[in-house]
Amino acid sequence: MGSGKVEQEGWSSEKKTSPGKAAILALGKAFPHQLVMQEFLVDGYFSNTNCDDPDLKEKLTRLCKTTTVKTRYVVMSEEILRTYPELVVEGRPTVKQRLDICNNAVTQMAIDASKACIKKWGKSVSEITHLVYVSSSEARLPGGDLYLAKGLGLSPETRRIQLYFMGCSGGVAGLRVAKDIAENNPGSRVLLATSETTIIGFKPPSADRPYDLVGVALFGDGAGAMIIGTDPIPVTERPLFELHTAIQNFLPDTEKTIDGRLTEEGISFRLSRELPQIIEDHIEEFCDKLIRNVGFSDLDYNKIFWAVHPGGPAILNRMEKRLDLTPEKLNASRRALADYGNASSNTIVYVLEYMLEESSKTKKKDAEDGEWGLILAFGPGITFEGILARNLTV
Repeated sequence: MGSGKVEQEGWSSEKKTSPGKAAILALGKAFPHQLVMQEFLVDGYFSNTNCDDPDLKEKLTRLCKTTTVKTRYVVMSEEILRTYPELVVEGRPTVKQRLDICNNAVTQMAIDASKACIKKWGKSVSEITHLVYVSSSEARLPGGDLYLAKGLGLSPETRRIQLYFMGCSGGVAGLRVAKDIAENNPGSRVLLATSETTIIGFKPPSADRPYDLVGVALFGDGAGAMIIGTDPIPVTERPLFELHTAIQNFLPDTEKTIDGRLTEEGISFRLSRELPQIIEDHIEEFCDKLIRNVGFSDLDYNKIFWAVHPGGPAILNRMEKRLDLTPEKLNASRRALADYGNASSNTIVYVLEYMLEESSKTKKKDAEDGEWGLILAFGPGITFEGILARNLTV
């Protein structure tokens, strides 16, 4: 921004935003205290659930290697299991206990992530006009949006909306909603917060539910936050990504591909083996819809950046192959998966942070390379969420 250029966490805003277009002004994250190293997960999980099935243990060991996850944060702890031993008893109705734990945990993580984000933004909490809250890990009335607003000390006049049970696409869906709010309310500042914990679906291993082990090997807990607004104030606000165009598509007759049910034992998820293939088959058409909005033609996909929710390594591998991406294009997604696991709606925040970190270290020969790119996520439906964006820090 000319002589008023400022920096946030080493990221400088070198480009101006388009008038009236929403931009991400700050990012923040938070995690529970329990850090799990992937190499110790199998023994710990089977010990905590009092299971000694060697076949299931071998299967989980294999899955832990293929997910590429190295570390994760989780709310679950030995203290919780001592307090609620029924969580590891097959068939026990424990949804009340799970929600008691989850409701408190996701609220606190959302508060912590939002405070970290607001601190980076550098403005007062009183300037937040809208709140978008996303979670697939709680269920209550009033919802987590109210408890987050209360915990942050937001004005009672803050306009709130919550998105529940959108799964892995929730973070980008929330960003799409926040973009619409910001652009239709000039001068507004929207806080987007996401918060998730796997306790809602934690279960002991069972030969009747081998697919549960995929979640044990892959998913993590945490929270993310963003500030979104239009027409950033020079010097005092530092735009990171401009959000140009956002779209959403669902694929008819794929409802059972990602199947989640809230039962008396918590949430039960089943992911179809066909999910990576379905995403591969439709990803190019979806991306082309977004890219056409700015008149790109004969586009080399390697000329843009890719901020992709890392649902799992198979999804990233198939995207890379179908779009003929060079390996570094999905580095930020792979790093987020390795460091935090698939943290559902939160993960896109971690991907964007890594993308900014990498772009700050890389000075491109062509200044236009990597300025434009796509923010993508896939969730139940199957639903594709996508935003065409500009990285304003390159």
